[in-house]
Amino acid sequence: MPAEAAPQSPLAEWGGPRTREITWYDPTATAAAGARMSGIDYLASIRDGTFPGAPMASLFGFTIAEIADGLAVFECRPDESAYNPIGVVHGGLVCTLADSVAGCAVHSTLEAGVGYTSIDITINYLRAVTADSGVLRATGRVTKRGRRVAFSTAEIVDGAGKTVATATSSCLIMDNRRG
Repeated sequence: MPAEAAPQSPLAEWGGPRTREITWYDPTATAAAGARMSGIDYLASIRDGTFPGAPMASLFGFTIAEIADGLAVFECRPDESAYNPIGVVHGGLVCTLADSVAGCAVHSTLEAGVGYTSIDITINYLRAVTADSGVLRATGRVTKRGRRVAFSTAEIVDGAGKTVATATSSCLIMDNRRG
């Protein structure tokens, strides 16, 4: 008896599947070490490779390009693994990038033992992002730092220097040094 041919997948006409491998380090260990450092020193340690970045940064390929008091600059080269069904980079990647730089700009102003969390973010998408957009450069800046709440902005430009998104963010400042 002839062997029956295995049924061909309806996806076969789309070519072979593509893969992307993601690796990361234990984020709880990194966070615990970071809690004993000022925010700017912690972020500089990630930038310099002394500490690993957040797993989300590994997932999307974010790197810290610059860090200063009240300033965070990340870079990311999106690829088609971040595409949505209509063939452009999903807005979630762009929003995550904006949230990250806006939050890290706030984090850069914090003393050891003081943390933050995002309260809200408002993002404006100005142009589509594709794998051909080149390296995205996101700049986060603190606009007002209070004792309990900080406000920051983010601007993301593509490889040609065109703005693809802007955002505003509010972060709650949490002093974990109190008992």
